[in-house]
Amino acid sequence: MPGFVYAQAAPSAFDMLNSLLIPTALIIGIMYFLMIRPQQRRLKEHRDMVASIRRGDIVVTSGGIIGKVTKVEDNELQVEIADGVRIKLVRATVSEVRHKGEKGEAAPASKAKAAS
Repeated sequence: MPGFVYAQAAPSAFDMLNSLLIPTALIIGIMYFLMIRPQQRRLKEHRDMVASIRRGDIVVTSGGIIGKVTKVEDNELQVEIADGVRIKLVRATVSEVRHKGEKGEAAPASKAKAAS
């Protein structure tokens, strides 16, 4: 009994393109919603936080220095980290702002000396 061989149509270029295009689009969409969008949101929140720094706020730098803002300039802040010790910081290095009267604020150096 002779075997019958049936000819099958070769996959078209459109089918091959779809097999690559759809998974690639899904991967890009997932990456956007899981990585890129949250990062942009955090960046915007940090930019807004740094822009709202005012004199008297307690700030924490990315290096861990805690101090009270004594002077605000365009791109720099003057921060008092101890009695009579003031340093200049670039605004972008501030990682946290603790506004006046907020709980958890650093104790002034004069009160720390009195407690010793």
